[in-house]
Amino acid sequence: MKCPNCNTELRKVEVEIEDIKTPAISFQCPGCDYYSFEPESTMEIINELKEKETPLKIKQKIIKLSQDRLGMYFNKDIIKSLKLESGKEILVSVPEKNKIILQVV
Repeated sequence: MKCPNCNTELRKVEVEIEDIKTPAISFQCPGCDYYSFEPESTMEIINELKEKETPLKIKQKIIKLSQDRLGMYFNKDIIKSLKLESGKEILVSVPEKNKIILQVV
């Protein structure tokens, strides 16, 4: 593949992105600093980033409800973003030792 600016042969370079497994494939010109990214690898990286995306992350404290029960209050931003109401059901799962997933039903 040739550079559209200076007609020099482009070099294929794998670019590592922090916290992403898939390398970005870039075509770079050694003559004029032109570069472009391969669309397929770019889309893979975007999808991987979307999977890791956390739109809302708030630190909460666990409180004691009774002798053998713990709980927590939901912040107003969480309530608003998930449209939570009193009495609404959620599913609770524990996929890893230090991770809880709450899913609104």
